Amino acid sequence: MAALRAAKQGLRKELKRRVATVTDDEKRRQSLVVSQKLFSHPKYVSSQRIAVFLSMKDEVNTQEIIKDMLKCGKSCFIPRYESTSSHMDMLKVNSLQDIEMLPLTSWNIRQPARDDNSREEALASGGLDLILIPGLGFDRARNRLGRGKGFYDNYLERCKKHPKGKPYTIALAFKEQLCEKVPVDDHDVPIDEVLYEDEK
Repeated sequence: MAALRAAKQGLRKELKRRVATVTDDEKRRQSLVVSQKLFSHPKYVSSQRIAVFLSMKDEVNTQEIIKDMLKCGKSCFIPRYESTSSHMDMLKVNSLQDIEMLPLTSWNIRQPARDDNSREEALASGGLDLILIPGLGFDRARNRLGRGKGFYDNYLERCKKHPKGKPYTIALAFKEQLCEKVPVDDHDVPIDEVLYEDEK
């Protein structure tokens, strides 16, 4: 276990260093390429209820995706992380203005306030068709290296218990986030697909 933890920590450091060398312009360019690939993806087109993350600086920018979802009339859910545990809920947002009004967390990302109980939680209602997932690194076997808190792995376990079952999962990645092999254990849930800019 300790060896696995150490391997994950080492890889996290290496991937953070790698992504830090990518310019903002290049991140923007790759984010648009990934967004366009997603817009024509059959799973995205057919999904009505989608969870998406609000991106941090070292992640594929999801702003165009959120705009498209709202424009197409899809139901958009975003994470609310509990900083003291590995619990996360996916709560519905209604517009870009709605998102802009949300409070900022210590990680500098917006999320609904803890006492905001007016929003629909995806699993308390109709479940999800698709979850767009962030991460630090991915391999070609679709294993994912997260930030170590287990938010998404735990949430996907909860999804399995929903009558709708586990939604399709697509990770959004910069090509710099692909690695040979992500070290995993039994708790790590593989992703259905990783979307990134293919090398031509």
